Amino acid sequence: MSSTGRGRRRKKHHEEEEHENHERWLVSYADMVTLLMCLFIVLYAISQVDKTKFAALASGLSASFGAPITAETNSATGSSASVLSGLPAPVDIAAGVGETTTSEGLSQKQVDQAAAQAALQRAQQLQAEAQNAYNQLAAARAAIDRALRAAGFAGAAQYQIDERGLVVHIIADKVLFDAAKADLRPDGARLLDAVAPTLQRLPNTLRVEGHANNVPVDPNGPWPSNWELSAYRATTVLRHLIGDRVPEARMSAAGYSDTEPLVPYTNPNALTLNRRVDIVVLSTASPEANHQLAALDAAASQKGAK
Repeated sequence: MSSTGRGRRRKKHHEEEEHENHERWLVSYADMVTLLMCLFIVLYAISQVDKTKFAALASGLSASFGAPITAETNSATGSSASVLSGLPAPVDIAAGVGETTTSEGLSQKQVDQAAAQAALQRAQQLQAEAQNAYNQLAAARAAIDRALRAAGFAGAAQYQIDERGLVVHIIADKVLFDAAKADLRPDGARLLDAVAPTLQRLPNTLRVEGHANNVPVDPNGPWPSNWELSAYRATTVLRHLIGDRVPEARMSAAGYSDTEPLVPYTNPNALTLNRRVDIVVLSTASPEANHQLAALDAAASQKGAK
């Protein structure tokens, strides 16, 4: 009886090891194959050439980079071609590539002609836009100059047309402000009253910029630096123009201290000329058209000098 009990106690329960699944790799493999299939479907889908979209793309690339445009042609010649040889290969449109035909039956020559026509039309549009903007700014310059002459301030302003628009440089010395001052002189108030009607009629946004020369301010004076002095002069001019009914919503002011001199400081008149207030009539054209304004002004100046 005791021996039987001992035998039962010696008996142990046998546990089988957990079965390991050796086919887990099939799941990852199936995912990879699915992704590859999707990739090749996408590549095939985007290999189709749309003539209209291609012409627009070619025009945009030409205008942005000014470099030869590349198109994609199918280099596969038959059903037996390999996958890699069947992928689109880049070619240079500017160099010319014979009469390769796209999947939509569009020859390379037609693609070249469409791209060149789109680029030409875009260039003509920008040129016309720039010319219209320049004509409007030149008319504003002439009107401001006539108003200043009529008020007895001939030569009190200098004019420049650049990528921003029309810049009217008003020399502050003995006209707008006294040295180290930001209160308008009587002559300065009359000068601004003369140009205000023209500025009021313009649809353009106006920016008033104050500039100082490189002479440090008096440490015992009211201004910590030329930054505060130039900014206060700009806001003084802006507030006076608002009083002359120039729309407030179209104006802003900024001070530049001595960081943007009109002439180099080696110039004998630098201290006087660089202490100024600029009224900038901002161009309403696109940035691409505005880049042509300075060249148009230079060409007009050369034509007028002849």
